[in-house]
Amino acid sequence: MRRAVLIALAVVVTIVAVVFTFQRKLVYFPSPGPLPSADEVLPGGRDVRLVTADGLLLDGWHFELPDAPVTVVVFPGNGGNREGRVSLARALTSRGLSVLLFDYRGYGGNPGTPSEEGLTFDARAALDLIDGPVVYFGESLGAAVAAELATYRAPKGMVLRSPFTSLAAAGSHHYPWLPVKMLLQDKYPVVERVSTLDVPTVVLLGTRDSIVPPAQSREVATAARARLVEIDGADHNDEVLLSGPQVIDAVLSVS
Repeated sequence: MRRAVLIALAVVVTIVAVVFTFQRKLVYFPSPGPLPSADEVLPGGRDVRLVTADGLLLDGWHFELPDAPVTVVVFPGNGGNREGRVSLARALTSRGLSVLLFDYRGYGGNPGTPSEEGLTFDARAALDLIDGPVVYFGESLGAAVAAELATYRAPKGMVLRSPFTSLAAAGSHHYPWLPVKMLLQDKYPVVERVSTLDVPTVVLLGTRDSIVPPAQSREVATAARARLVEIDGADHNDEVLLSGPQVIDAVLSVS
């Protein structure tokens, strides 16, 4: 009996050690490059280069309209690369808004390895490219990135799509048998951050989101004193949550 307990304990310790060591591979799922040029993606697009505070050069696409009232800076979720957000850029530019799409470190062929600190540097480098009013659009993990950036420099408005309350809360939902809060190196305390902001905000969620529990997104909306838009029947990666009419209307409402 004692031997069985020791074996079980050793297995648990091994699992925890592996998860701690490789945890960022469970958080970040970058798609590599190469990617086409901006003008191949949308007419008039321009390739841009972001310079981060820790010396990385990151690629992005700027779709700039001369009379746009704001530039929408898009903070992607934890998967894919900026090519997967082209439909959002197309829809926003068709409504008269400029858009910046960029990839975090480690995504889309960019150098570096993603982390909370690193994505903070990347977001600030993106903001440095833009003159004039901005709206932040954060998608899932990107909502956490946008929330942190808003504590550094408040935008004209902000849209948080499928935000979690914190990375620990999201992780505990998927791995309830692990001591997630103790293990995590990256925290992303979204509720804590948005509760300090005074920024016109819309929170969007899908009522059938299988990645971020809708209850967490509702909690973010309450903390941010945001307008809440619920898209009935939508799951986390459904197109309606990427560039559907409710998404575009939300961005326009804070622009």
